[in-house]
Amino acid sequence: MRRWGNDVLKALSLFTGIGGLDFGFEAAGFQTVAAVESDTTVVSTIRQNRKWDVLQERLDPRRAVQVCSSGIVESAGPIDIVIAGPPCQPFSKAAYWREDGASGLDDPRSNTLSAFLRVIALKRPRAFLLENVPGFAAPGHSGGLDRILRGVSRINNATGSKYEVHWAKLNAADYGVPQIRERVFLVAAEDGRPFKFPEPTHRSGSKLEQGASLPLYTTCWDALGHIAEPADKTLEMKGKWAALLPSIPEGENYLWHTSKGGGLPLFGWRTRYWTFLLKLAKDRPSWTIQSQSGSASGPFHWSNRRLSATELFRLQTFPEDVGCAAGRTEMQRMVGNAVPSLLAEVLAREVKQQLLDVKVNMNKPLKLAVAKSETVPRRAPARPVPDEYHNLIGTHPDHPGPGLGPGAAAGARAKRDELRKLKAA
Repeated sequence: MRRWGNDVLKALSLFTGIGGLDFGFEAAGFQTVAAVESDTTVVSTIRQNRKWDVLQERLDPRRAVQVCSSGIVESAGPIDIVIAGPPCQPFSKAAYWREDGASGLDDPRSNTLSAFLRVIALKRPRAFLLENVPGFAAPGHSGGLDRILRGVSRINNATGSKYEVHWAKLNAADYGVPQIRERVFLVAAEDGRPFKFPEPTHRSGSKLEQGASLPLYTTCWDALGHIAEPADKTLEMKGKWAALLPSIPEGENYLWHTSKGGGLPLFGWRTRYWTFLLKLAKDRPSWTIQSQSGSASGPFHWSNRRLSATELFRLQTFPEDVGCAAGRTEMQRMVGNAVPSLLAEVLAREVKQQLLDVKVNMNKPLKLAVAKSETVPRRAPARPVPDEYHNLIGTHPDHPGPGLGPGAAAGARAKRDELRKLKAA
């Protein structure tokens, strides 16, 4: 017999981060009975926002037993679901081009997958959900996905469970999140029942094949238009390129000022990173929020400034009571690594109904949904390029291709150094 949706279900959260997944599962009626996170700043932020029991652990295969046998986890009793977002750097697109070939499963941080599998084997939750970057399951680079599939098969053989992994790459904007953000999700139930990922609920203006009945993507104005312009001077853009940003139209980046753009030829095509001078547009979703921020790295607000913490939280659809006392760099890292909570809520409701025998009223509005604005202001016109940048006008060569640019060798050396430090840790 199915239970009704007001039952509290228990979630064990691994690699919790700031709590993006957890906030969404919370909105869907789950209780995070324990969260496992190693970063001190992140743990402090979790405790600032929620009264979850937090195990500050660097979760690896050797520590998985201790985590599962801890008093906090044991006292919680049977776990309905394990949710996890292990470090994504080993499976990012940038890792594919490592000169030393060290990426994916060669990266020590991928040991977190073995830790995740160990917890599943020990706790035998009724279901699990794992999130990672698209590269986790990319053709030719799917070592992470393959490890999970092999590991789950071993768990089934050893324990008699019937976990069958279903996975999909989802774009958060397709589900009402005001942000273009693609992530891979893996879902499985202990009793082997299948899981069907939800169909998109929103569409871009160009995706008419999805059906004209679907509402258009939630926009930056929907999420941010009601927020008063902050008086925080630290949000002003600094550095060499600050005065150039106002000449970039809303929704564009430095490519506007190339031979293929609509501005002046100041740069070569694709010779800079994508987020260089990247600006939000009021009538579109945000570009993906990044975990690292340089002086010229966006996305920037259409008012030619950095986004405030509140604005970043809204674009990630965190609950409105979430705050962060960390510095700008740490805050950006936590937010940029998180799952949009609205997408997590969408998936949590599906897991609840499909896998955990709880009847859910799917017509009931999502708690973290962003309200649509009746009107969106027109885009402000871009300003002329200041004279100080006119010396850059000229013919600039295009980028030669992935891994072949002038910074590739230096980047590879830096990544090799980082890998050595991780292996030595």
